[in-house]
Amino acid sequence: MKKRILYSVLFTALGLNLFVGAQIYLNSAQAAEKNDFHHHIELFIRVLEKIRQEYVDPEKVSYDELMRGALRGMLSTLDPHSEFMEAQKYEDLRNDTEGAYGGVGIQIGLRDKDNILTVIAPMEDTPAFRAGILAGDKIVKIEGKSTEKISLTEAVKRLRGEPGTQVTITVSRPTLPQPKDFTLKRVVIKVDTVKDIDGRRSFPLSENKIGYIRMTQFGEQTTAELQDALKKLKEQGMEGLILDLRNNPGGLLDQAVKVCELFVPRGQLVVSTEGRGSQAKYGYVAKGRDLYPNVAIVILVNGGSASASEIVAGCLQDRGRAFVMGEQTFGKGSVQSIVPLPEGSALRLTTAKYYTPSHKVIHEKGITPDSIVPMSPEEEEALSYKRAAGSLDALDEEKRERVLNARDIQMERATDFLKGVLLFKDRTQHGRKFAAGKR
Repeated sequence: MKKRILYSVLFTALGLNLFVGAQIYLNSAQAAEKNDFHHHIELFIRVLEKIRQEYVDPEKVSYDELMRGALRGMLSTLDPHSEFMEAQKYEDLRNDTEGAYGGVGIQIGLRDKDNILTVIAPMEDTPAFRAGILAGDKIVKIEGKSTEKISLTEAVKRLRGEPGTQVTITVSRPTLPQPKDFTLKRVVIKVDTVKDIDGRRSFPLSENKIGYIRMTQFGEQTTAELQDALKKLKEQGMEGLILDLRNNPGGLLDQAVKVCELFVPRGQLVVSTEGRGSQAKYGYVAKGRDLYPNVAIVILVNGGSASASEIVAGCLQDRGRAFVMGEQTFGKGSVQSIVPLPEGSALRLTTAKYYTPSHKVIHEKGITPDSIVPMSPEEEEALSYKRAAGSLDALDEEKRERVLNARDIQMERATDFLKGVLLFKDRTQHGRKFAAGKR
């Protein structure tokens, strides 16, 4: 009886071992087949030749056209930011980064599972901003042509052009009963990136010793402009600061790092990138020092805060240097590398992702505020119109009145929070002085 039980256990164990081994073998074989280079190249060539021989329009199936089409398709399946760029597109990209360009002043991205062309944020003091284009707007048409399945590069190409020319975009948003056309005149995009509460560069301090700075994007002069603003506020006795990054679509990485360095001690990690190969891992460490250690900071963010804005908010939040308030940010935290190819073409490839100091991934996740303070689309629309004073002329009397009376709930909450922090700080300091005096 005992032998029979023993044999049963042994046969069962052997059977399980064989089954598990077979599964492991099958899985490894399937994995090997998926990465079998020669097998898939053979499949690709077979399909390529079949198309060459039997496709109905022979003028469309040259090797050059088919191979370039294959490259474009391969890159487009990865993410909205990777692409194969023809020589002309690559030349346009280099011109954009080396000089001024004619545009309407919007940062765009592809959102949702269907890659819908979406406004990340309008840039202040630009035609799009003054016309009332809002963060989150869906651009469904450009010059009457649908943007469905459009690439980011193609969308940018359609929107840009010679300064003085016009482009019409069709926008869909929850507060509009139907899509609306906006005709915008292209201009050379040059804007101040750091402003005060009135859209100027005076930077007055409130009676509660709370300063306010709004950053519209991260350009080459952003850190210098911010330092100038902070100096003016410090000379007035600033004790609290509201740093407004709402609808800031980002910009230059080095400027985001330098902004963080103004508030983070030397040697602390600001942001890191992780990828593969040459982009495996790199950390950006603060080289400056916290110049305002006694200033309490609130950072305001929303769905239009992206890229460099998210790096700043994520860094100062992780370091406990700022309290982040508002709404979930956009979630644009990837690094694109440009690889030149023969014949003037190039490859734009996502090679890494940004991580906050506590190793939270930014891409497609965004930064979660410490305090969620939502605003309705109607409230955000009214506030946007209120800031873009020139756009009020296009409103009817009822809507103009509503815009002029619009409240900035997030700004009010940030001010109340800092008032409480500064009041507690004053009481604590007063108590310490009192205790020291009694000794």
